[in-house]
Amino acid sequence: MASPMRSLFTDPARYVQSFRLFLANSTEHQCMREFIERQLPAVIASIGNGKPTINILSVGGGAGEIDLLILSKVQARYPGVTINNDVIEPSADQIFKYKEHVAETSHLENVKFTWHEETAYEYESRMNAEKKSEKWDFIHMIQMLYYVKDVPATIRYFHSLLEAQAKLLIILVSGTSGWEKLWKKYGPSLPLDDLCSYISSADIKRILDSAGLKYQLHELPSHMDITSCFIEGNKDGELLLDFLTETCEFSKTAPPELKHQVMEELRKPECSEERDGKVLFNNNLSVIVIEP
Repeated sequence: MASPMRSLFTDPARYVQSFRLFLANSTEHQCMREFIERQLPAVIASIGNGKPTINILSVGGGAGEIDLLILSKVQARYPGVTINNDVIEPSADQIFKYKEHVAETSHLENVKFTWHEETAYEYESRMNAEKKSEKWDFIHMIQMLYYVKDVPATIRYFHSLLEAQAKLLIILVSGTSGWEKLWKKYGPSLPLDDLCSYISSADIKRILDSAGLKYQLHELPSHMDITSCFIEGNKDGELLLDFLTETCEFSKTAPPELKHQVMEELRKPECSEERDGKVLFNNNLSVIVIEP
């Protein structure tokens, strides 16, 4: 009998709901903000040297909250310089939210925004068809490499668009995170569709090493409060479980044995730590900065 389990991506509204809850329950954006505040200035220190215009490409820019923080640091480092900020983002809903965020943000007079409602692969195909090869001073891919079909080819393509002083910045879950443990062990039992692959910084390091690319790695400690996942019938807990397993209605549709194993796994020290009566899932991230 076929399992009734289906990928969370088959229900975009539920996916967005679970993703927002994940952001609310985790230190995901806080640890990225901290990195942008403390370490990004050194990363972008030479990307715009002597240039009248700085070209930035955001691959999978989402609703733009992190993009706008990055832009504020580029503006601080290169005051008054014109910035072209191109955004590749397949979700019309996310682009709409991004535009709202831009409208609410001051001091963006010197930034020109261009949105491309397409996937990274569609962008690459279109550029190749139009025989265009624009070069960029800074390219960033934040939490998006899970959604591309061919990760090595995607990294190769965007790396080929870097200017001489440029940087390619990737953020995704760390090889030391609970995600890595959970996905590697239970990924094969979950209804993964074509839209998403389970990868972590450990996989990216292997890809970069075999391609002979130079990079720096920064680890960002982060956690997510998953206490509600262990309260039977808790709506938030069910949504977070959906997000963790990328399965729509996981707690209702997973075979009892699989559900039991996943719940046990989530409590193990490899995945989470228990602190002050809470279960905190290891949501560590890695930032990888790749040289041209």
